[in-house]
Amino acid sequence: MADTVIVNDLMQNGYTYNLTEPVGENFFPEFSPELTPAQMLELGVFGGKYMTDCRSEFPKSWFENAKLCHERHDPELNFFRINASKPLSYWREKGWIYWEDPRGWFQWYCRYYMGRRCPDDARQIKRWRGIKRHAAQIKKNCVQGDLSCRRKQRQVLLHWAYDSRK
Repeated sequence: MADTVIVNDLMQNGYTYNLTEPVGENFFPEFSPELTPAQMLELGVFGGKYMTDCRSEFPKSWFENAKLCHERHDPELNFFRINASKPLSYWREKGWIYWEDPRGWFQWYCRYYMGRRCPDDARQIKRWRGIKRHAAQIKKNCVQGDLSCRRKQRQVLLHWAYDSRK
């Protein structure tokens, strides 16, 4: 029997979903993120604002070394110390927000990582695959190991679970 998660945070009240896969396992073959949600939070993503009110939904260990700021989006918390985010309103206007994951891709990924599977999986994985073009641009235009080259693109890659430090 699947575990049921009940979500009560600032964006969802009484939303439930089932965990049908083991944590961090049984991903679709075309989906192979390089970073776990915990690694992303520790590195610094989304200006630290993204996950401040929904800690109870995810393992406490994810937040032990997370760079978070409840008050505001702080680009200094990002690994590359640059703002590489668009406001949630932009994502809504583009139609990229699925109703079950009102915070967007990273919320979907966190839940997917925990074992939830949902009708939006194929679309989100397709979006994730599309971001890889930024890694090709870094490889083409930057000297290997120069983390100061294309910092914004590198931060975007971190937001999508690609390790742009490689």
